[in-house]
Amino acid sequence: MKEDHGFRRFLCRGKNNIKTEFILLGLAYNIKKLFTKISGNRLGISLFELKSA
Repeated sequence: MKEDHGFRRFLCRGKNNIKTEFILLGLAYNIKKLFTKISGNRLGISLFELKSA
């Protein structure tokens, strides 16, 4: 997952810091996937309600 997003190494040192950084990377990855699905209307919901004229 790191290589797919261009990360070569962790920015912090220590097990807890690396764990935190990896969790944030995973959250960002999942949010990006969800946004792509919503904006492609593959979930059947939209980000904004359409106004009827």
